[in-house]
Amino acid sequence: MPTTLGRRRAACEPPNLLANIAALTTHISLTARLRAAGSVFAEEEAALLLAEAGSPAELERMAVQRIAGLPLEQVLGWAGFRGLRIAVFPGVFVPRRRTEYLVELGARFARPGSAVVDLCCGTGAVGAAFAAEVPGIELHAADIDPAAVRCARRNIGAAGGQVHEGDLYAALPPALRRRVDVLLVNAPYVPSDDIGTMPQEARLHEPLVALDGGSDGLAVQRRTVAEAPLWLAPGGRLLIETSVRQAPLTAALFGAAGLQSEVLRSEELDATVVLGFRPESTLEGHN
Repeated sequence: MPTTLGRRRAACEPPNLLANIAALTTHISLTARLRAAGSVFAEEEAALLLAEAGSPAELERMAVQRIAGLPLEQVLGWAGFRGLRIAVFPGVFVPRRRTEYLVELGARFARPGSAVVDLCCGTGAVGAAFAAEVPGIELHAADIDPAAVRCARRNIGAAGGQVHEGDLYAALPPALRRRVDVLLVNAPYVPSDDIGTMPQEARLHEPLVALDGGSDGLAVQRRTVAEAPLWLAPGGRLLIETSVRQAPLTAALFGAAGLQSEVLRSEELDATVVLGFRPESTLEGHN
């Protein structure tokens, strides 16, 4: 039992100081739990969970989910992406920072009024970030996963875009044919045999349809590139995220579809993108 002197000292402590001490104690405890569960960035994750939780009960629920292996972004309900807070629903593919490179490159070829498509959109992070960077675009996004479509509508709807559900181009309005100025694609490109080597939080908690690219990782890319010329406007650009190892194979798909291509790389983001365009178009505006 506290002594009378102890009670007097506690009563004299400023409330904000006591709250800070309690928050620090909670942060230290939560960090230790996350680290024991294998988190590499335990301190940073603990700070994010503390900031997001509205009550001790909610914090405990979130901590248990994260310790069980749920991706941090699904626990928080959002992911940071190119300066935006993107809503992430449970079971939906988590946007990676490297995919910001698609937005950075694609924005060089767009202006207000451009028709832009975010294909295999997942959360819609690419489309939402693109709309923030180039206001006034005509934005469409599509995904085959109903959960992703619901999530993308939260993110892209706020940017004035439309989200369609379906298999690649079959989801898009026919009126977009030969009108797309910038076609952004983050199709699954992990070879099927490599799925088992992915981090547990990805292979157990993200949809397989967003990860598995078939035997060579190019199954969805192959279909996407083959039909792209039917949707690109004159001078339109196709940009596809891929891996360093697969980039030459992805570029070869562009050639087979009658598109010239260029492999672009960001070492800072560890990102690789293949850019394609019609032979009659130029690369003006490309830096």
